[in-house]
Amino acid sequence: MFSVIVIVKNEADVIERCLESIKFADEIIILDSGSNDNTVELCKAYTPHVFSTDWQGFGIQKQRALEKSTGDWVLSIDADEKVSTLLKAEIQQAIKSDVDGFEIARQSRYCGKVIQHAGWSPDYVLRLFKREKGKFSPDLVHERVIVKGIIKKLTQPLKHEAFVNPDEVLNKINTYSSLGAKKLYNEGKQSSLMKAVLKGGWMFIRTYFIKAAILDGEQGLMLAISNAEGTYYKYVKLWDLQRTQG
Repeated sequence: MFSVIVIVKNEADVIERCLESIKFADEIIILDSGSNDNTVELCKAYTPHVFSTDWQGFGIQKQRALEKSTGDWVLSIDADEKVSTLLKAEIQQAIKSDVDGFEIARQSRYCGKVIQHAGWSPDYVLRLFKREKGKFSPDLVHERVIVKGIIKKLTQPLKHEAFVNPDEVLNKINTYSSLGAKKLYNEGKQSSLMKAVLKGGWMFIRTYFIKAAILDGEQGLMLAISNAEGTYYKYVKLWDLQRTQG
């Protein structure tokens, strides 16, 4: 039996595209954390396994979804991702193997363009694994699947609509920088306004020049700037947490 798990919140604009691509699964588990649009209703059209819970971070949320699954194999997918026909066929073969987990390369789009550089390609993530061999790290953000056993790579990419437009970029910068700052604060990390400026500047240089986002044209420049902004605000918010809660 093969399960797919998806965590959601206000994903009405993208969730049907995702769910259409995973209809081949034996079981789809949806874990919602307080949507106030029609995400839950859309999900119920595809699966009876739709649950709601509070939000404690990406890692804990995905682990909760995993614990509700019953398949021998599990695919973890985000609402803004989809499985192509070729990847579907490869997954169906992979789950017949003796391997314990598979990394899948994400093919990510930024404001209408597939990004080929900037550290986004190849972007391998461990998403397909035997349920009894895997668990999620409890991180607030940038969680990962931990699998005990043999791990290999699939050849077909997972389609990822990372950012549709500048509004979404700004919204995600705000959300992820807040989560990242809280994570660093919980780890006892320190920041300052100058450190935030330097970290943001270095992220731009690293993304645009070292990781060659310059080769991705206008979207590459936009991505480098947004990466720099996200890093800057993460460390500014960490500095603010130190001042207000330290």
